Amino acid sequence: MPLSLAEYADSLEQRNLIWPRVSAAVSVAANPSIRPIPGVRAVLWDVYGTLLRVTDGRYGIVPAEELRLQIALDKTIHEFNMWNHMYRKPGPPWQSMIGIYRSTIERLQMRASARGDITEVSVVEVWRQLIEKLFEKAYVIDEGLYGDVDEFAEKVAYFFHCCLQGLEAREGAVHVMTDLSGREIRQGCLSDGPEFGLVQLLRALSLQAALPPLYELFGSGVVLFSSQLGVRKPSQSLFQEAVSRLRTGGISAEETLYVSCRLMTDLVPARRLGMKTALLVSEKSGLEFSREVLQNPETRPDRLLTSLTQVAALVQA
Repeated sequence: MPLSLAEYADSLEQRNLIWPRVSAAVSVAANPSIRPIPGVRAVLWDVYGTLLRVTDGRYGIVPAEELRLQIALDKTIHEFNMWNHMYRKPGPPWQSMIGIYRSTIERLQMRASARGDITEVSVVEVWRQLIEKLFEKAYVIDEGLYGDVDEFAEKVAYFFHCCLQGLEAREGAVHVMTDLSGREIRQGCLSDGPEFGLVQLLRALSLQAALPPLYELFGSGVVLFSSQLGVRKPSQSLFQEAVSRLRTGGISAEETLYVSCRLMTDLVPARRLGMKTALLVSEKSGLEFSREVLQNPETRPDRLLTSLTQVAALVQA
């Protein structure tokens, strides 16, 4: 029986591998606004940058510093024994892969999306296409360990992303999520991120403290990562899908609080659909806002937070 992705992630942790770490937080001076918001029955979280501190402040698969991409590619090539099945050039292994990696992303970005939407490239699909090229030179997958090519691509992409971006649970994340769960406030995720985003999130949270059962933690029915729909924020269809899933669970947009550290791409489109919004201003990394949007009554968030734990004060028992 092949390992599930969660089991594979566990197996990596048992090897005590060295992953990149997130830089220390640089604080931001701000005054919180944490008056309770009546009628909130559900809280949706942005993940990468809000619940999780992450290198670059947000999810990404092409870092600004090419060295990081070189290291992640090199580690992935060696981890999965790809070197002897690549179309090789003189130089280190990553040099033979980096151009193909970038061109595959560019090709996938050209896929048409709905009007007004922004295409999200799936890192799993990128690696699936790269693996297909390896088959041209007799590459073989250990299906007993990794599963079929789709399952294998997901595990390769997971390993690669762990090498590319460091992440850790933000201080107080498990505490506030457990508190909300205990008060029967339904929670969910609406975030840019990969198909394996939930696995990364749960692993990071579990390193901070014990978690409630998954069905209690995410009872809203909304666990949405951009790669699942192929569009990223602020794409309208991503937010509309979240509202549709909330409605299926008997919750309206007006009864939902969305928490993020990004104002323009996250909270403004959520507010347009009727959600209550809270901007997390706890560190410079990942924080995105403009004073004009922040001060405009039609776009400013309902509340401003300097700590995740303050979310509990916004939601009345």
